[in-house]
Amino acid sequence: MQMERREFLKAVGAGVCLAATGCVSAPGAASTGKPNIVLCMADDQGWGDMAYNGHPVLKTPNFDAMAAEALRFDRFYAAAPVCSPTRGSVMTGRHPNRFGCFKWGHTLRPQEITIAEALKKAGYVTGHFGKWHLGSVRKGSPVNPGASGFDEWFSAPNFFDNDPILSREGVAVQTRGESSMVTVDAALEFIRKHAKGSQPFLAVVWFGSPHGPHRAVEKDRALYEDQKEKQQHFYGEITGMDRAFGKLRNQLHTLGIGENTILWYCSDNGGLPGVGTTGGRANKGKVYEGGLRVPAILEWPVRIKNPRVTDVPCNTSDIYPTLLDIVGVRMKNQPPLDGISLASLVDGRLNVRPRPMGFWDYPAGGISTPSSKWMSELLEAQKAGSETGETSRLRLDAGEITKQYPEDSFPGHAAWLDWPWKLHRIQGKKADVKMELYNLARDPAEQNDLADQDTDRANSMKSQLEDWLASVVRSLNGKDYH
Repeated sequence: MQMERREFLKAVGAGVCLAATGCVSAPGAASTGKPNIVLCMADDQGWGDMAYNGHPVLKTPNFDAMAAEALRFDRFYAAAPVCSPTRGSVMTGRHPNRFGCFKWGHTLRPQEITIAEALKKAGYVTGHFGKWHLGSVRKGSPVNPGASGFDEWFSAPNFFDNDPILSREGVAVQTRGESSMVTVDAALEFIRKHAKGSQPFLAVVWFGSPHGPHRAVEKDRALYEDQKEKQQHFYGEITGMDRAFGKLRNQLHTLGIGENTILWYCSDNGGLPGVGTTGGRANKGKVYEGGLRVPAILEWPVRIKNPRVTDVPCNTSDIYPTLLDIVGVRMKNQPPLDGISLASLVDGRLNVRPRPMGFWDYPAGGISTPSSKWMSELLEAQKAGSETGETSRLRLDAGEITKQYPEDSFPGHAAWLDWPWKLHRIQGKKADVKMELYNLARDPAEQNDLADQDTDRANSMKSQLEDWLASVVRSLNGKDYH
C-alpha cells in the first residue's frame, strides 16, 4: 500500500519520471566489484566533540583510530544547522529547503529521489537503522524508510535513548541495551546477512546520541566522574557511541569485507550549547561555523591507501553525488543537486572545491516528534490489533505542495561559502537585509566583519547567493517535478 501511494505521488501528483524506470547504470552488482557502503551519523555531535580534534576530556578511541587510518575531513559541513534537514541532504544531495524540510520534524517529499532508490538501481540491497526523522516509521506512510527506498529497516521517528522501542518495517519492537549498541547490532544483523550475497549493500546507521536528554550507561558515565553530572552523561553517550561504532568497524573486517567497504561517518549539525564543543562561532541551530561544522571521516582501504587530512570544504549534500559517481549510476530526470562528487578528493586529486556551497535557515518552526511517546503508543496499539495506530502519524500529506513562496524574498539567515570567504545574508521580518563577510582562513571565529570594507566582493557573493536562493525557492514550489 505504501509503495503504491509513493509511486502514485511521483507519477501523478508530481509529474516526474518514476524512480523505477529512471535509472541508467551498468549491469551487475557484486560481480562488478562495487563497494559496500555504510553511512553513519551522530545526532548533535559538534566538531570539537572528538578526542582526535583536541577535546581535553572525551574518550573516543575508535573514532581516533579511524581518523588516524583513513581520510579525515577537517572542514566538513552539515547542510543545515539542525537534524532533519541535514538528513534530507544526505538522502537527496539537495539542500533541504528545496523540498520543504526546513527544521526538525519536517519530512522528505515522496517526489524526491533518495540515495537508497538510486543505489537499488545500481544493484544494491538497502537498509536503514536508528534515527529516521524524515517522516513516519509506520506502515502505509509515503515517507517511511521503506517508501524511501530501504528494503529493510529498524528505525525510530526521532532520537532515542537506552532500551528503545524501534519500528521493524512498521512493527514496534521493544529492545534492550545502550542505544548506540542497539543500533549497531541491528545494522550488523543486516550486514552479516548480505556480506557474502550476490548484491552489495547500503547500510544507513543513524545514532540517537548524543542528543539530550543525556543518559549514559553507568560504565560510560563512570569514566568522567571528575566532571559535573551533566557532562558525565553527555561525554558518556559519546563514548558509548564510539564503542558501538568500533564494533561495527571491526566486524566489517572480521567478515572479510572491510577492504572494499566505504565507511563514512559524520554528525548532523554543530555542537550543543552548554555541553558540546563546536568548530567555530555559535552552536547548533545557527548558520555560523559552530552550527554547521561537524566531524567527518571516510574509510575505504581498497582506494584510500594512506591516511590523510583534507581541509577542502565538503558538505553532507556531497554524499549522494559522490556515491552515485563511485558506483556509476545516473538517475534520469535528476532534479538539481547542491552537492558535488568528492570521488576525485577520495583519490587525492581535488585540492580546491570547484564551486561554492549555500546555506539557508528558513524561519519556520520545528515539528515535535517525541519518539519514545509515539513508539510506546504504537506498541500498545499493535497489541490491541491496530497495525498503524494514530493515522495522523503517517504523514500522508507529505507529497502535497499547497503553498507557493515568493522567488524574490529570502527570509531568514543564509550564507554563501566560497573558501576562504563566507558571506552571511540575514533578512529580518521587515525584509531588511544585513550582510556580513568573513575570511575564514584568517578569522575562523567569524569576528571581523569585512562587508563594509570589501564591498565589491560582498556584492558579488550576494548576487551569487541570491541566484542560488531563487533556485531553491523554485524547487520548493515544485518546479523540479514538472
